[in-house]
Amino acid sequence: MHYLLTVIGDTDNPTDDSAPGAVDAFNDRLKDEGRWVFAGGLTGPEDATVTDNRSGTAILTDGPFVESKEFLAGFWVVTADDLDQALALSVDASQACHRKIEVRPFDGVA
Repeated sequence: MHYLLTVIGDTDNPTDDSAPGAVDAFNDRLKDEGRWVFAGGLTGPEDATVTDNRSGTAILTDGPFVESKEFLAGFWVVTADDLDQALALSVDASQACHRKIEVRPFDGVA
């Protein structure tokens, strides 16, 4: 099953880059174990643009959808046998990137 491990950034507590190779090492481990699907870091929320075309007229708005101290800083898509295994991976991911991680299964994806 595929899981999304979302990296939660915090404007009050910028990332701790004391172990710059930790994320790379975690990524390599995921690849070695066959758990890697995709991952990526994101720029800050100040670079976001929100698109709304629900009415048929596109409205583009600078900035994040919701003003918040926490924001989506990056993510991993991983393969795990079950939620417990995904949670175990999230513990290691959090340690590697020094941020909180949210874990969610994909709906309807094998």
